[in-house]
Formats: sequence, structure tokens, C-alpha cells
Amino acid sequence: MRRNMRRSARKAGLPPGSLVHTGEPSGEATCLRLVTYDDEHCTKRTIRHLPDLDKINRGEPVAWLSVVGVQDPAVLDRVGTVFGLHPLVLEDIMNIAERPKVEDFGDYIFVLLKLPGYDDEQDEITSDQVCLVLGPTWVVSFQEHEETAIESIRERIQAGTGRFRQMGADYLAYALIDMLVDQYFVVLEQIEDDTERYEDLVVEDPSPEVLQDIHKLKNAMIALRKSVWPVRDVLGFLERGETPLVQEKTQVYLRDVYDHTIQIIDTIETFRDIQSGLIDIYLSSVSNRLNEVMKVLTIIATVFMPLSFLAGVYGMNFKTLPELGWRYGYAMFWGVVVLATVLMLRFFRRKQWI
Repeated sequence: MRRNMRRSARKAGLPPGSLVHTGEPSGEATCLRLVTYDDEHCTKRTIRHLPDLDKINRGEPVAWLSVVGVQDPAVLDRVGTVFGLHPLVLEDIMNIAERPKVEDFGDYIFVLLKLPGYDDEQDEITSDQVCLVLGPTWVVSFQEHEETAIESIRERIQAGTGRFRQMGADYLAYALIDMLVDQYFVVLEQIEDDTERYEDLVVEDPSPEVLQDIHKLKNAMIALRKSVWPVRDVLGFLERGETPLVQEKTQVYLRDVYDHTIQIIDTIETFRDIQSGLIDIYLSSVSNRLNEVMKVLTIIATVFMPLSFLAGVYGMNFKTLPELGWRYGYAMFWGVVVLATVLMLRFFRRKQWI
């Protein structure tokens, strides 16, 4: 988060609508892919030259322009000009630290979401920003990196599977949103596996490293919660039918995604409670282990108290001690020591202290 704040500081002092990329530079050129389709035909091509954007026919049944890589201001500015996007929309697209949201501009809707991922080695949530612009017959998607899940939607359209060919651009936007929401389930499944592993470790081996890993996992859940909570408001706006760009038959599918979002939020809250409980279990396990160690040390000290007393008494240099001149005094001393030790251990066992 601190890195995001430092990168966002690059925009300080610039006028609204300034195109400044706040993400990590990828070093790769922006890729533009165009898919146009109806119920009978589908064409797929890559746009290699910016002037070719002007040739896009937005009056076709459905046109989907996928922009992979948002670090080039010239490309985004040209796309914004072709589709009539507001400068503030383009600014939000390049600012990768934006919060998920939806904005209605009348002739198009701007949706900003996060595509989550999970780093098992670092126990951290990773997220790529994905932006969708929904028009009457077109969709423009912006993403930081190439994603296999988004490519699968493109392949389904080309293969003619599903309802894509019979539905409009709003259904395509729904499919993209549904894909993003489904990724949260994938991440939660990985977090669940880690949580179950830590449940065993906090009891069997409650080391400081385990506590540190649990804290990382809790921070990951906080980041995941921050990214998914606003999605509920986004889907609530879309499924209520407050815009003519979303047809009534698509609202049914959006309500299903809304239910999935609520389920994800409930699961996140459950995992957060479990992880908080793991910290309590860890502290209890450490305290119990400390108590066991202290109990053993206390028993040892208690056993040696009378032995130390006897050794202290017979270690005095008084010649009047009667046992000093006795032939069997040394053997008797050890006999008393052993007997005292055995009696005290039996007493501790009877009291169930050991």
C-alpha cells in the first residue's frame, strides 16, 4: 500500500484528467485486440496501428476492444477519443490504486474492478486492475497484464459457445464481471488451505515464524476485503436496472453475481474470525508450553530443596556433629537423600502434578 501511495504522488500538482501511470512499468508495448460478432459471424484481429482505431464500427451488433497494458498515455488518449471517454475516466484507468466503482455517463458506463491473485510464498494478495466501459453495442476493457481467464471468454465467443452470440454488449460486460468475481473464490480456496495448515501448526509447533505467517494472512484478508466490498455496490447498481444500457434479461445474471459477491464477503469475514482465533490459540499454546516448562523447573527446584538443606547441614565444620565420626554416616546420608527424593516424587504423582 505504501508503494501505491508513493506512485500516486506522481500526480500531485497536475490538472484533473492528466494521464499518469501509477503502476509498475511492464516494459511491454500495449496490445489492442478487437472482437466483433453477431449471432452468425465473429471476427478477431489485433490492432497494430493507432489510426486503425478510427475504423472501428461501433454500430455493429457487438464490438469488444481489449486493451492490455495501460502504461502508454498516447494509446489511452486515442482510445478515449474514438469512444468518447471522459478524461477523468482515462485518468482512473491509469491510476492502478483506484477503488472499485461504477459511474454512469449516460451513453456509457464505466466499471472499475480488481482481479485478485494470491502469492503462496509471501502470503500476500496480488491484484490487477481491470476497467470496463459499456456502451450500447460495444465494450472496451482495460487491463494491466494479459489474463488467461479473459482470453478464455474471447475463445468462447469465437467458438460460439454460451449465450454471447445471442445477447448484447451488456451480457459481455456481465461475463467479464462474473469472471473477475469468480477469481475471488480461487483465492479464497488457497487461503483456506493455508488457514488449515496454520491451525495444525499453532498447536503442534507454535513458533514465532507461524505467528508472523498468520499476521501476513490476516493482512491479505484485509486487502481482499477492501477490494471485494465495493463490488457489491457496483453490482447493486447494475442489477437494479437504473441504466438503459443493461437489459432486463441481463439483470437476472447480474443478480446471480451479486449473490456470489455476498457469499465471498461472508466467507472473508469467517476467515478473518478464524485467523483471529488462530492468534489466540497460538498465545494459549505458547503460554501452556511455558507453564509446562515452569512446572518442570519448579518440581526440580522443590525436589532439591531438602537435599540442599541436608548438604548444607552436613557441610558445616562443627566437630560435634555425631554422624561425622560414624562409620556408616556417608552411606546413611545418601540413603536419606534417595528416600527423600522418592517420597517427594511419589507425593507429586499422587497430586497429579507430574
